[in-house]
Amino acid sequence: MGVEVHQRERFSLELSEASSLGQGLRIVRLIVDREKRGRGLLGVSQLAAELEMDQSRVSRLTQELCELAILERVERGPFRAGPAFFQLAASLNVGWIGQAKRELELFVAEFGLRARLSVRDGVRVILLRTSSNDGVLGSFVKPGMVTPVWCTGSGRALLWDHTAAEVETLLQGMDFIGVGGPRAAHSVPELCELMEHDRPQGFIRAAEEFEHDVHELAVPVRDPDGRVSAALSVLGSRAAVELRAGEIAEALHSAAKRLAAVGADGARVS
Repeated sequence: MGVEVHQRERFSLELSEASSLGQGLRIVRLIVDREKRGRGLLGVSQLAAELEMDQSRVSRLTQELCELAILERVERGPFRAGPAFFQLAASLNVGWIGQAKRELELFVAEFGLRARLSVRDGVRVILLRTSSNDGVLGSFVKPGMVTPVWCTGSGRALLWDHTAAEVETLLQGMDFIGVGGPRAAHSVPELCELMEHDRPQGFIRAAEEFEHDVHELAVPVRDPDGRVSAALSVLGSRAAVELRAGEIAEALHSAAKRLAAVGADGARVS
């Protein structure tokens, strides 16, 4: 009987720990997601309401997460990701993501251009890595920056394998007006027309689609199974990009192939 009671207590404890872990991860995910989207940060009561959790439990879990430095808050204000969260993320920065830093710097050295590695999350493009010359102190250009998928070169590269019907489904209900640069697509048909224009040349050529006076060339990066997993892009002025577009595109494809040849653990994929 004593053994059975002990086993029940142990099982109950394990369930409680699993529940706390799951709820803690939900809290962290919500906070980080709001930061990525540029939305207002939340305090305990707002988190509890958003996640439909007991406020006292949210208070306890967020306190523990702050003690671990996974979350942080200033003067009992709203929560945001803490230094331990970023340290954990950095520890996972291996494989092709880690190697991307070297590849991005090659474009700085050879062409004097800014270079980026991005991934897609639905209709959003999330910047993973940038070259050392991309952005300055206080700039909005930094890892985690979010841009629309339909009006950036990297976004269109991430849609490379999408059919017109798939693009229509993905962007259903999106408002194109007022988003992007002077030459951005303003509808799904316009976007598909740009894609069809670029595919034969083998790379994306985005001229002022997101920012004035910024030209961007981009190619998809594929995983070992051939699926588009990221986009590699370079940005610069019209003169810097267009005059050497073919040469730059060739270098982009070579870099994308090298990244695709590196597995998630850093080992080369045969």
